[in-house]
Amino acid sequence: MRTGGGLSLRLDRRAVVVGLVLLALALAAGVALIGSGDYPLTPAEVIATLTGGGDAGQTFVVQDLRLPRVLVGLLVGAAFGTAGAVFQTVSRNPLGSPDVLGFAQGSSVGALVAIVYFQAGTVAVAAGAVAGGLATGLGIFLLAWQRGIHGYRFVLVGIGASAMLYAVVLYLMTKANIVEATRATTWMTGSLNGRDWDQVWPLAAVCAVCLPLVLLNGRPLRMLEMGDDAAYALGVRVDRVRVLVLLAAVVLVAAATAAAGPISFVALTAPQLARRLTRSPGPNLLPAALMGALLLVAADWASQRLFGADQLPVGVLTGVLGGGYLLWLLATERKAGRV
Repeated sequence: MRTGGGLSLRLDRRAVVVGLVLLALALAAGVALIGSGDYPLTPAEVIATLTGGGDAGQTFVVQDLRLPRVLVGLLVGAAFGTAGAVFQTVSRNPLGSPDVLGFAQGSSVGALVAIVYFQAGTVAVAAGAVAGGLATGLGIFLLAWQRGIHGYRFVLVGIGASAMLYAVVLYLMTKANIVEATRATTWMTGSLNGRDWDQVWPLAAVCAVCLPLVLLNGRPLRMLEMGDDAAYALGVRVDRVRVLVLLAAVVLVAAATAAAGPISFVALTAPQLARRLTRSPGPNLLPAALMGALLLVAADWASQRLFGADQLPVGVLTGVLGGGYLLWLLATERKAGRV
């Protein structure tokens, strides 16, 4: 496709179709999630209420209680999916995700410090999670930097940081009283329960800045998959692109973790599933974001349908399903001789 200004834009038809289907499914899952709960609504009633219809009770339930939860789920899923695609592309390793590399654990440490030592409220806990995630990202970058950031070194440093930070999490739990420990455990499980507009707007602002920044660097990221030398030969400023997209990905992970807790395995599975559906080379950033949004909202809907409203945090379900996927991925990579 060529625009009037002479800019060439290449679109993969299958990727476009997959993206549209994922978007439709994510929105449908969102409508189904809004209609679930102790006050059930049909999809027609949900859509009518969202478009200005519905009575006062339906408007309150949909717009004040359930819509923020769904929006947080969509944004968190998109943030994790995009960040996972970036980390896997930069490391050139399907296991390179924020869950494995320690960024989620760093956010957990920041949040636990705020809970245990400062008895902080919701806003301060979120700020602690963001600070912990950013500090972890900076530390891993500095430790992994040696005339640039290279994939295997980045993964190894991240795995080591993850183990150390998990030990810090356990130590902080031993210092907490029963009330603080219960609150910290609930937060670390990862949940969309009780989310309101106070979590939506900051996360939406971060996504509005970081997602376009990452998407605009999709072509250079695709070149990076061919190796640094090939990317240099094609005119890509490798170190600049790598640091820029990794910084944006870290901010996305920190903001998403602050909003919903360290929901596991979405960042690992969403990019891989998106790539298998599109059958397209490259990071598949937009399909990965849409897949992440679909996975998280669908998992939250499934947890409500199977176990009742607010009985099972979505992080438990994604952890179980994602753990099974991780075992399958390890077996596949081992059979292919890559691990």
